[in-house]
Amino acid sequence: MAENNTITEEKQTEASVATALQEDKAPKEDYSAGFNARIIVVTSGKGGVGKTTSSAAISSGLALEGHKTCVIDFDVGLRNLDLVMGCERRVVYDLVNVIRKEATLNQALIKDKNCDRLFILPASQTRDKDALFKEGVARVLHELDDMGFEYIVCDSPAGIETGALMALYFADVAVVTTNPEISSVRDSDRIIGILDSKSRRAEYNLDPIKPYLLLTRYSPERVEKEEMLSKDDVVDLLNIQLLGVIPESQSVLKASNSGKPIVYDQESDAGQAYMDTVHRLLGQPDLPFRFIEPPKKGLWKRIFGKK
Repeated sequence: MAENNTITEEKQTEASVATALQEDKAPKEDYSAGFNARIIVVTSGKGGVGKTTSSAAISSGLALEGHKTCVIDFDVGLRNLDLVMGCERRVVYDLVNVIRKEATLNQALIKDKNCDRLFILPASQTRDKDALFKEGVARVLHELDDMGFEYIVCDSPAGIETGALMALYFADVAVVTTNPEISSVRDSDRIIGILDSKSRRAEYNLDPIKPYLLLTRYSPERVEKEEMLSKDDVVDLLNIQLLGVIPESQSVLKASNSGKPIVYDQESDAGQAYMDTVHRLLGQPDLPFRFIEPPKKGLWKRIFGKK
């Protein structure tokens, strides 16, 4: 009896090895070909740094500048992009539905109510993060490419889970979003390492993803008091090009709650800083940075020490 069990186990092992060898020999998808669209991933190593707000602002800014743009929420299970974009009640189908061929891309895309050149592809709230897979994501991106989109902005979940890896794999440009605090910067450094090793460009020995730094919730007054890192400190630590510095502002929260991205509020410092960021992304790297110095105190404030 024991001998029969041993023979059965050996046959099962042989069958497993044979299956593995067949899978090894099976042709793998070739993702070396790129896209006509420029694919931008907005990523971070840590949650709560303003990544979705930045994705909404950057995609809206690109569309306002005349570019047909799609923004995709890759945060399966915890979607928030539709809230920030003010289209949560219009979601019928989502990214996972399209990947699983339960809906067409046209059925899932939502035209932005503020700009007709911007479309939103929401994430699923009810699926597991493993519902995303490379072949399905590639198919969606190719369909968007064929539809004439010039920019595809991928709103990545924080960290290095499946959704984050899928969001960054096909990217041409990465906007690494961080707050000026050491734990956020450290986690961003890890993400830069992932970009260098886990992307399509790294896998096929192509030109690497171009990483940019987006510094959010920046307070020059707190920097002056040495309560947070300066922009130069963060740039030195991460050693990537600075794309934008977004000042800490209550207007960002108000914009998110109203469902209208902050770039539409050009009276606010944050709205202006985000549009500066978009202009640098579009080819104006020498645009000066604003809102990075504490405001000068007036005469009476200097005399009486008012804050």
